[in-house]
Order: sequence, then C-alpha cells, then structure tokens
Amino acid sequence: MHIRSRLLITLVFIAVASLMPRPQAQPTQRFIYAALPGVGGGNNMSYGGAGILVFDIDHGHKFVKRVAMPTALPLPPSTNGRPVSPQESIKGIAAHAGTARLYVSTSLRLAAFDLLTDKLVWEQRYEGRGTDRVAVSPAGKTLYAPVLGQPKWVVADAANGAPVATIDKPGTAHNTLFSDDGSRVYFESQGNTRTMSVIDAKTRTIIKEIGPFGNVVRPFTFNGTQTLLFVNTNDLLGFEIADLKTGAVLQHVVVPGVTPGKSPTHGIPSHGFAMTQDETEIWIADNANNYLRVFDATVMPPTLKTSVKVRDEPGWITFGIDGRLAYPSTGDVVDVRSKQIVATLQDENGANAESEKMLEIDFAGGKPSAAGDQFGKGKKR
Repeated sequence: MHIRSRLLITLVFIAVASLMPRPQAQPTQRFIYAALPGVGGGNNMSYGGAGILVFDIDHGHKFVKRVAMPTALPLPPSTNGRPVSPQESIKGIAAHAGTARLYVSTSLRLAAFDLLTDKLVWEQRYEGRGTDRVAVSPAGKTLYAPVLGQPKWVVADAANGAPVATIDKPGTAHNTLFSDDGSRVYFESQGNTRTMSVIDAKTRTIIKEIGPFGNVVRPFTFNGTQTLLFVNTNDLLGFEIADLKTGAVLQHVVVPGVTPGKSPTHGIPSHGFAMTQDETEIWIADNANNYLRVFDATVMPPTLKTSVKVRDEPGWITFGIDGRLAYPSTGDVVDVRSKQIVATLQDENGANAESEKMLEIDFAGGKPSAAGDQFGKGKKR
C-alpha cells in the first residue's frame, strides 16, 4: 500500500476514534457501615437495634438498609441455668475493598460478609469464644483476632477464617490495629498490663513493648511515620504520648478546667481517641460530660483547642476516608474543619443509631473501591 494511502487511513481512524464516546469514570458512592448493638461492651438494643446499618454519606447520611447477621454456630452453654440470649454484642468491624469483605467481631464469633451480596461468607469461634476488636491487613489476606477474655490473638486466613498462628500477651486481648504499610500490628490488652505491644507482621512475634503508661491502655492511635503512640488510659481525662522507637512515655496531657467523671458505659473519664489525617489535631472523648475535646497537635505537649457537645456519651471516634468528617459513636456527624454537627445517624424508624464499631466503605460501578477503618490514624509520611 502506498505511504500516502496508509497515512490517510491512519488519520481517518484517529478522527473516527476521537468521535467515539469515551468510557466515563464511575461515580463514587460513599457509605457508613455501623454494626449494632455496638455501644460499649453491652448489647443494648435502644440505639438502633441489631444488624449492620448502612448510611449514605452524600445524601445527608440517610438510612439505606439494615443487613441481618445470621449465624449457624451453636450458642455457648448457659452458666446460670437460664437460656443463653442469641443477641450478640458487637466488638469490632473491619473491611477490605479489594476482597469485597466486611468483618464483624462479636461476643459470640468472628463473621465475614460479602459486600456485594450482604451474605454471610464464613464464621469462626476461636477456642469456643467470641472475638474482640478485629483488624485486617492492608493486603486483605490476614486477620488478627483477639480472643475474647483471653491473653491471646489468633492470626487467621481472611479467606475462610482458619487460624494459622497464635500470639500470646498478658491480660485480656482487646483493641488491635494494623499499620497502613502492613509491617506492624499493635496490641492492647486489658487487665493488669500497662503496656502496648508492637508485632512484626512477617514473623508474627512481639518485637517491642511500649510503656508502662500511667494505667491500663484503652483506645489508641499512632502517627503516619509510626514514631508516636497516643493512648487513653483508665484514670485520665486526657491522654498520654509515647515514643515508638524507645518505648518511653513522653507526655501526660489532661483536659484543663474540666472535672472528670466516669463513663456510665466504660467506667472511665475518657474512652475514645483519634488523630486527624493531617496530624494537626487530636480528638478525644469526654465520656461523663458528653463532649469531644479537640487538641492542637502541632505543639508539644498538645493544647486544648475547642470542644464539641454531642447528643450522648461518646465512646469511640473515627474519621471518614478523606478525613473531612468525624464520627463519634453517638451518631453525630461532625465537620472536621468547622467543628459543627452536620448530620445525625437514624435508623429506618427514625430512632437514634449509635455504634462504636463503624467505618466508611466506598463503591464505584457497584463494587467496593475503598474502605476506611474503625480507628483515626495519622497519615503524614
């Protein structure tokens, strides 16, 4: 074929191709997934009932649906001669967009749900017990499941929940969190222990103890470079800060000018901790006074910046994926910049929905595209 002819054909092809409609980017739909009953450690049905409640972020956090959580597992035997209630108390929630899985840990089990169908995929009971606040690896392949009431975590295959290893730590296994790079896992135990453990995710061994802190550690978080650890402790309306390299406690910070009380739910002044993604602010729960206390984290020690009154006792704080909205467990939705409440979570009957176990999951083209987590971590590198 003559060169001019081939060139003409090429130009015609380019012109036709430019006129053809191009694939449009799929719009993102953003949702909050809240597992209930998830207030404190109880199974109080007064805060939205039971199930996984889904709310549409971009439409005023309007209620979308309630996902049931069926179980085929036998209930544990009664210890007092009375029938065991089938109602579960939710202990934790985690999700992975790539595998389209939602994980809910409860007082009875650890369960995995398909985010495309809302169907139960598998459920496990480790050592005949439930699971506390579970964590999934960034790759979506591994789960760390704290065995409820035991000094032990189960490392499990996320595909089926099968245990592959165990890690022991004194106390009773509780809050668990992966680093964003997947290299470390952070363990917090209840009981007499006043330290936090850092786990190497490859060797599945404890490589460092952080602390001791002033009292037993409760909710916690860390910055993006994993150099600083921030924790609530049992007796403190405030928080402590530790150096993750040396393990030493650096700062003891209190909420100034406020009389600390005790949470009716958790029994301590402050249970709820989060750091904004830009690491400029630290948000903590003031349980007895029904406030979020916001600290300036650009100075050391951090100083109180402002307070946000919420509708009930806050027991947990997390942030949306883009960091613009804060979600205390009260069901209030707070604009991070303005510190104003912009929405409240309500179920299909208009009742206030509250949960300490919620996160954001985004969808594009009907498939999960991103998943947040139940903690508020710093993201600066």
